[in-house]
Amino acid sequence: MTAELPPIEANPADPDSEIRDRLADAVAGEASFDGWNRTTLRTAGRQLGLPDGEAERLFPGGPQDILAWLSERSDRRTVEDMEREGVAALKIRDRIRRAVRLRIERHAGQREAARRALALLSLPTNAGLALKLLYRTVDALWYAAGDTSVDFNFYTKRATLAGVYSSTLLYWLNDRSAGSEATWEFLDRRIDDVMRFEKLKARVRSFGKGGVRPAGR
Repeated sequence: MTAELPPIEANPADPDSEIRDRLADAVAGEASFDGWNRTTLRTAGRQLGLPDGEAERLFPGGPQDILAWLSERSDRRTVEDMEREGVAALKIRDRIRRAVRLRIERHAGQREAARRALALLSLPTNAGLALKLLYRTVDALWYAAGDTSVDFNFYTKRATLAGVYSSTLLYWLNDRSAGSEATWEFLDRRIDDVMRFEKLKARVRSFGKGGVRPAGR
């Protein structure tokens, strides 16, 4: 079992993918002011000079479809960035740290749009989509970090990283420090917490295997 990330970038087989990219970016720009809704979608379509109804045809599911498109595109580009940087020589914690930071920095300049997107995804009717996008993101981050696990660790790693990524993203939304340095320090602490927990689990497993006995026995 390994992560498989189907292509979502513009490609010759999908003649609409390039205009979807442009439209999604235009909606993201407007969403900072007017939120993620169909009115914003139509406004962005007019900005691009699209015929009436074309924006709705490209994203029939409205803002939810656009958020899915942008999220999956950011996942893909984060993987590409990691490959270009050649992070294989780094320790796994440093690879994960870099992947999370690159993914969050995809929102740079659109912090309010990201905040409004999370508010939309937090609605009960969008819970399924929110979980799907979060899973795809952490799957992509582990993929970028070179994860090749095929056992139960495949799932536990993604569950753990989901907590790290989500909490760091929420911290970043309210971070006003220069260069978001407070966020990256927060990320370091979260990763340190995970590493300590993993070491504790390893010790517990060693007790179960009889490798270490409590003192006095």
